[in-house]
Amino acid sequence: QFHLVESGGGLVQPGGSLRLSCATSGFTLDDFAIGWVRQAPGKEREGVACFADRGNSIMYGDSVKGRFTTSRDSAKDTVYLQMSSLEPDDAGTYYCAAIVDVVCSVDPDDYDYWGQGTQVTVSS
Repeated sequence: QFHLVESGGGLVQPGGSLRLSCATSGFTLDDFAIGWVRQAPGKEREGVACFADRGNSIMYGDSVKGRFTTSRDSAKDTVYLQMSSLEPDDAGTYYCAAIVDVVCSVDPDDYDYWGQGTQVTVSS
C-alpha cells in the first residue's frame, strides 16, 4: 500500500528551527516527486518544497526560499523538510504529498497522494 507518514511537527518559537520527516512505503521513491504542502486555518493550501529525480529536481515556494531545505535519505525512504528562521506565518498543517512523476511542482493541485499531516505551531 502507498503510504506517506509525516512526523516532526510541534511548537517552536519565532526564529527557531524544526525538521519534518516523511516516511514513505509501498512505492519506488525514485519514480515520484515528494513535496510538502501546508495549510493554515482559513488559508489556501501552499506548496512549500518538492524533491524529485534523486535531487535533480528541487523546488521551493517563494515564501520559504532561503529558509527551508528539502532532502532525502534513500536508505530510509524518507524525505525531510528542514525549516529555519520560522515565522508565525509558517504555522499550519504540513502535508507530505506525492506526484506520479519525477518533475517537481509546488502547485498543490498537482499532487496525487497525501499523508495525514503534522501540525506546526510558531509562537512565543
